[in-house]
Order: sequence, then structure tokens, then C-alpha cells
Amino acid sequence: MKTKIFLLVTMMFASISYCQSSITFGIGTNIEVGSGANISADIITVNGTFSGNGTFNHGSLPVELVSFIANSVKDQVLLNWKTATELNNSGFEVQREGVDAVWKVIGFVAGAGNSTKAKEYSFVDKPGTRGSIKYRLKQIDYGGTHKYSNVVEVNLGETIKDFELSQNYPNPFNPSTKIAYQIPKNSFVTIKVFDVLGKQVALLVNEEKTSGTYEAIFDAKELAGGIYYYTIKAGDFAQSKKMILLK
Repeated sequence: MKTKIFLLVTMMFASISYCQSSITFGIGTNIEVGSGANISADIITVNGTFSGNGTFNHGSLPVELVSFIANSVKDQVLLNWKTATELNNSGFEVQREGVDAVWKVIGFVAGAGNSTKAKEYSFVDKPGTRGSIKYRLKQIDYGGTHKYSNVVEVNLGETIKDFELSQNYPNPFNPSTKIAYQIPKNSFVTIKVFDVLGKQVALLVNEEKTSGTYEAIFDAKELAGGIYYYTIKAGDFAQSKKMILLK
């Protein structure tokens, strides 16, 4: 429905207004739009005079993203962003750049829809990797139109450079012990436990892992005391260590 406004007085705008159809300012109207303010509508007709440092926008007000930052907290990344204004905002797709340089969607945060007030958002990611990580936002409106934010980068701990299998702890142990290991790149990892005769007695890890530091638990309550060996294989890397079960 078309909306018409006919005024013979001075109008001063100090904030954002929006009309999804049209706005018509009648003859004799003096429109003063304050600095930083906007008048927005699909169609704007001015029959009077216009003054001030503000602006007229034909069409929807954009989602004005004023900040987007990333901070590392232990093994997590905390993303925070703020908008000054929103119109027709369905929400934000949170994307992380993968090791293959392809952006992947890791979450969605609903938007405020329409707002002329500042809004703050946050998202927590646990990427399972260390080193430099990049993020961006894909803002999507209700009609499907989208726009990307700037890219932010955060360093999550030190970059892992080498494969490593640590000595189990505690050692000697009874009945369980922890085995820590690290891998510098995505690898299929297996960790097996053998007795002194070379018989496999446990399979602790058998899956694809991203770069990072991990820990496996070996529970030997059903096994006899004695010496055991655990072996890791990850890509071309292989290593074995000895441990002692006391009973």
C-alpha cells in the first residue's frame, strides 16, 4: 500500500526511518536530516526542500556491521561481532577456512530482523586444530540476498611441527594409563597395544584426526600384569614405546 505524507512544517530527522512502500513529502515541507541519520524507502518523493548532512536511501537499509573480532581461549575460538542497524536480517552463517582452503559452514546465528539499535553477537568454535585459523560471516536476509564480512584470523596455540608419541603416564600403572600424542597434519591414526609375545590386546585409536594434540586411555583391568608395548601409526610415521602394568 502506498503511503503519502503531506506536511507544511519543517521536519527534522535524527534517526533512521524506513517504509517498505513509499514516502512522499508534500509541497512546502522543509526536510532536515541530521548528520548520521538516514531516511530509507523503496520510493522517496520530495516536493519541498532538503537540508542537513544525512542521506536518503532508496531500498532497504543494509545490515551495518561495525566490528568482527576473534580471540583464542585455550582450545576454543570466541567470535564477537556488532551491528549498528539491521533490516530484513535473517542471520549470520559462521564460516571457517579449512586446510583445503575451502570455506565451510560451522554454525548459524539468528539476526534481529529489523533494528535501529546496536546488537551484539557471539559464537564459540572448537576447531580441534592449532595454528592460524581464518573466519568470516555470511549475512543473509529473508529474501536470500547475502553479503560476506571481512576475514578475521586468530592463532590458536603453537603450530605443531612434528609427529610425537609421548611416554604413557603414569608408568608403571594399575589399572589404567594415559597415552598422549600429537600430529602436525590431517592423518589416519591407529594406536595398538601388544603383549611381550606380539599379540594385539587393544586398539585405542583407529580414525582420521586433524592436526592437534590428543590423549588415549588404556584400561588394562582385564589383563595380567607385565610389560606391554603401544605403537602409533599416522601416515608414514610409526613409533613404539614400552609400559609396565603392575598387579
